[in-house]
Amino acid sequence: MSEKNQFCDCNVNIDENYLISLLADEIAKSIENKYKNFVKRELPKIPVGVSNRHVHLTEKTFHKLFGEETKFESLRPLYQPGEFASKHTLTIVGSKLRCIENVRILGPLRKYDQVEVSLTDSIYLGIEPPIVNSGSLENAAPLTLVGPKSSIYIERCAIIANRHIHMNSKEAMILGVKDGDLCKVRIQGIKSTIFENVLIRINDNWRLQIHLDTDDANAAFIKGEAYAEFLGKM
Repeated sequence: MSEKNQFCDCNVNIDENYLISLLADEIAKSIENKYKNFVKRELPKIPVGVSNRHVHLTEKTFHKLFGEETKFESLRPLYQPGEFASKHTLTIVGSKLRCIENVRILGPLRKYDQVEVSLTDSIYLGIEPPIVNSGSLENAAPLTLVGPKSSIYIERCAIIANRHIHMNSKEAMILGVKDGDLCKVRIQGIKSTIFENVLIRINDNWRLQIHLDTDDANAAFIKGEAYAEFLGKM
């Protein structure tokens, strides 16, 4: 008996392309199983923080509005470590002499005076603040701040803060972003909404959270606890 017949006693024609297809399927399954956990890795849900209108002040401005003897005191801590809502509020007055009372000052005190409002607030006050990142006051709108001891007109202080995400460097690595990137997110719900041009801000002292103003939050019908889904960079 020939060597060929020792292993096969029948004549079978096997399609070479069929064998290649089977081999390719097995390799694909092997790769899929090996990297299954990586491929199906879930990105972290991003807690939503809604920022109502608020004020940041320098120590000099605070004492002018509230008196030299007044101590700047915390009322309650905020989500980000080291930040807090203070016990102090003031009134902001726009160009139409319309005012919004009881606007909370956030701490700690800063190196610049800044008032963050929503578009709705700005229309009521009669001002046109730019949509910029916090601290960008070159084109900020004017407001008069009224405290219990005094008032002060600040020519450049009012902005509409660009929607942004706070995160640390580890979370940034997971999401594949760097400081200053713009991304888009989705908030599920009865009025599911996708927000674009969301700024990435990175600091290892921060906790993961997206900040929206009240106009954005109302557009997405956010009530209570909510989370955003990261959809990628712009």
